Amino acid sequence: MNLIDTIIQGVLLGGLYALFAAGLALVFGIMRLVNLAHGDLIVMAAFAILFLVSSLGLNPFLAALIAMPLMFAVGWALQYFVLNRTLGPDILPPLLVTFGLSIVIQNGLLETFSADSRRITLGSIETASLDLGFTTIGVMPLVTFLSAVGVILALNLIFYRTSLGRAFRATSDDRVTAGLMGIRPDAIFAVATGLALVVATIAALYLGARANFDPTIGPARLIYAFEAVIIGGLGSFWGTLAGGCVIGVAQALGASLNPEWQILAGHIAFLAVLLFRPRGLFPRAVD
Repeated sequence: MNLIDTIIQGVLLGGLYALFAAGLALVFGIMRLVNLAHGDLIVMAAFAILFLVSSLGLNPFLAALIAMPLMFAVGWALQYFVLNRTLGPDILPPLLVTFGLSIVIQNGLLETFSADSRRITLGSIETASLDLGFTTIGVMPLVTFLSAVGVILALNLIFYRTSLGRAFRATSDDRVTAGLMGIRPDAIFAVATGLALVVATIAALYLGARANFDPTIGPARLIYAFEAVIIGGLGSFWGTLAGGCVIGVAQALGASLNPEWQILAGHIAFLAVLLFRPRGLFPRAVD
């Protein structure tokens, strides 16, 4: 029973990692853009939610809903006016720009909010639990996992069932030809990054509610996101969820053996997957 409980808790934790990774997977799948500032943007969204909660007294879920369009605007402007200028056959310019952006965001948050760790309080839901008979699960981890499933489902529907998704796929395939067909690639890329930051805002809500956060934790969140995307297979949204669950289960199993092994176990699982499946568990060429 202890093993089953550990695996369940790991899967639920994987939902949080999948939320970290989903926006990164969307941007990479469409633009082949590796955004090194993704983790810091999640942290920025967490501070935006905290600011709305503390200054206006809003419910954190309502604050997250208000922060989503704000973060969409940030992502749209960032891509349209900055990152689009770096796209091309050379991957180094976007890496350098997003690395610099990461440093700017961290220092801006430090100046604005100080280095003190913060937390978003959601009330009784944080301690509520469900007794399943063979195990007990927390309501908060369950809600986080269900949110991750909902986000992945929504991204798949947008990507494969809407005109915007067709524009995403067409622009990803051939930017020049898409432009000749009346699609504005720069605007499409900006919308994609805006959507990625909407997902990042959802991740930020649960990040802030489940653990303390401060302006410097973004790179650690970025590592989990990268590992989840790569384990799942580049270009696969459901693979990203699976990748997050692999990391979560590995960390839960490692912590059950020795609490000091929790983080290390997740990284070992990542390396093991790369050893046997270099292209991830569910590789898919993004069309």
